Amino acid sequence: MNTNKLYIPGAIVLAGIIIAGAMIYSGNLSSDPQTAKVSDSVLKNDPSVPKEEYLKPISSEDHILGNLSAPIKIVEYSDTECPFCKNFHLTMHQVVEEYGGQVAWVYRHFPLPQLHPKAPKQAEATECAAELGGNDAFWNYIDRIFKITPSNNGLDMALLPEIAEYVGLDRGSFQECLDSGRHEQKIADDYNSAVESGGRGTPFSIIISKDGKKTVIPGTLPYSSIKSVIDKILQEE
Repeated sequence: MNTNKLYIPGAIVLAGIIIAGAMIYSGNLSSDPQTAKVSDSVLKNDPSVPKEEYLKPISSEDHILGNLSAPIKIVEYSDTECPFCKNFHLTMHQVVEEYGGQVAWVYRHFPLPQLHPKAPKQAEATECAAELGGNDAFWNYIDRIFKITPSNNGLDMALLPEIAEYVGLDRGSFQECLDSGRHEQKIADDYNSAVESGGRGTPFSIIISKDGKKTVIPGTLPYSSIKSVIDKILQEE
């Protein structure tokens, strides 16, 4: 078995603990965000370094909505079957729309197979959409998943090729891609990146300012809370 696809990076060891309870963090954000939890993971990162500093750099492999040269970038790690992610997905669309070219949204995968066994394959489906139709197809596909899924592992997997057709992709080519499993490693890499960066639940997001300062959002929060952080960052620049 390819251990790189187990959603456990080499920098993480199994431990007999479960991370639970509210996730506390600094800044103007709520101290009780809604999030689905990751369990049984402990980082080996240097404890003196904030975990968000281990965030994987944004690259051409990422899915980006908005202007990449925007002064603020929000990297979100998300699970398509997480109900909190479904809500936050709408919030993020509102952020990008209302802030114009000032905010770019970077979407990465963080499926939690212990809670949502269907989520990893759904993440692969979005990558197949990107392979066949580019960035626009990716966003159209994932928007559709979040729109129709009842969440909590409730989406009928037979709908995945139908969604591909809905967004204008060739069903046969999409099915071949999905069956091949060739995007499994990308999903695993994103998952591992999330955990290395401090992710313990979904959604998990990191706001990056123009000067590289990082602010963690471990959960879903209302638009007003996200707006207050963005406005503060913009005022400081």
